[in-house]
Amino acid sequence: MAVVSRDDPVAILGAGTMGVGIAEVAARAGHPVRLLDARPIAAADGVRAIADSLGRQVDRGRLSRTEADAAARRVCAVDDVAELAGCAVAVEVVVEDLSAKRTLMRTVEDVLGPHALLASNTSSISITALGAALRRPERFVGLHFFNPAPRMALVEVVRGAATSAQTVERAQALAREWGKTPVTCNSTPGFIVNRVARPFYGEAQRLAELGAADPATIDAVLHEAGEFPLGPFALTDLIGQDVNLAVSRSVWEQTFHDPRYTPTLFQQSLVDAGRLGRKTGRGVFSYAGDGTGVDAAPRTEPPREPPARVEVVADDFGVMAAFLERIDSGGVDVVRVPDAEDAEDADATAPGLHLPGGGLMRVTDGSTARSWTVEAPAGVVLLDWAHDPRTCARVALMPSRDCRPDVLAAAVGLCQAAGAAVSLVADVAGGIVARTVSMLVNEAVDLVARGDAAANDVDIAMLLGTGYPSGPLEWGDRVESWRIASVLAELHEETPTGRYRLSPRLDEAVAGEEKLRDL
Repeated sequence: MAVVSRDDPVAILGAGTMGVGIAEVAARAGHPVRLLDARPIAAADGVRAIADSLGRQVDRGRLSRTEADAAARRVCAVDDVAELAGCAVAVEVVVEDLSAKRTLMRTVEDVLGPHALLASNTSSISITALGAALRRPERFVGLHFFNPAPRMALVEVVRGAATSAQTVERAQALAREWGKTPVTCNSTPGFIVNRVARPFYGEAQRLAELGAADPATIDAVLHEAGEFPLGPFALTDLIGQDVNLAVSRSVWEQTFHDPRYTPTLFQQSLVDAGRLGRKTGRGVFSYAGDGTGVDAAPRTEPPREPPARVEVVADDFGVMAAFLERIDSGGVDVVRVPDAEDAEDADATAPGLHLPGGGLMRVTDGSTARSWTVEAPAGVVLLDWAHDPRTCARVALMPSRDCRPDVLAAAVGLCQAAGAAVSLVADVAGGIVARTVSMLVNEAVDLVARGDAAANDVDIAMLLGTGYPSGPLEWGDRVESWRIASVLAELHEETPTGRYRLSPRLDEAVAGEEKLRDL
């Protein structure tokens, strides 16, 4: 395998934000870098931007002045493809247009030597389709960096149908030499991160369309209970609603309109209205001049008095078992009753936490609260999942529509006794966190089942590329795959469009009691 030496020059084709970032990465790794853009002034500006960025790293103590100056000297702007002759690597980072990328790569291929590594940083266009235009597509690969490229550790190495195994190995080695963590996948729509992450955005938007909760509350639940680093509405405002919609539409179109990826009217309406997010001052939320949100307060229940004592009948509370311990530590006497026959209340036969007045609290299994009201006519309250019930700062409760006020108040007070803020959500299947996590896990399983990526690479990609608190497959193993399947089955029954269909491989894993990380 021909290894790319640090002395070998690298060509970066495109001097936008990503191109400049990747050029900085290559220069800091020791390569001479030639930065080309259709607009020569953009390439020159890119060289200056790299020098400024390196200077900031010095100010923050991350680089020495000597290292920064040496890296800056390695970068030069060029204004003709002919000046790329002799480069061992060329990374294309131009506009997301198949024709434009193909034309550029064909031209570059004729200039570079026969052993040069050709790559594209595309996030949405098929590497197979791009490579098909080349004379030697076997040496073409996707190298998908994440923004900002100097700081983000992840690189998706994407193999097209004609990409050789040696080319993939060279690309992986290069990414490691550049201080990145490579994960490998086939050229499938959205690759790993943009494919698996679609439900994170889509489910939140659909919940808002359903009126289940307002966007600020959905964001708060996913951030403070699910422990995602940023809620989906704040994140799409940061990315740009138009950019996020374009990725969703691209995956949807490339999968021949698979209902799992159908874009939402919610997001399309934002784009139509010019509410693109922080860059326009308004998206889902409004922003001040400094980019901070000004109207993003979640709905939080006021303090309620908790009951002194509750019984948990024939139910271990599953993924939220540790939350019961918090309630107990908060001063509520939580009595666990293994068998309904031992309950003090003769009517307390349904599994779950029995509230004063004949109410029932259960951890969501995907079903609605109203489907349980025959067991507790006074009202049923479902508790959504949390990533870590021992420490979560917020929980979501889904009460049945006819839940009595005193029953709901008792449920809220219980959760507040555990030290958690409480948000009420409409009675929708799967709540907020449970449905989102179940969809992410299902998507990850499907990607692995098709052979498009290895299980470990999927989890690493989602951890490094999105900052999720757990990789989806590890998360699925932790909550147990049968619970994921249960939530999806309930969602599919409520909305039988195909969006919530269970991956056959997940169904097999449940039946065979397999670990998802071992798929």
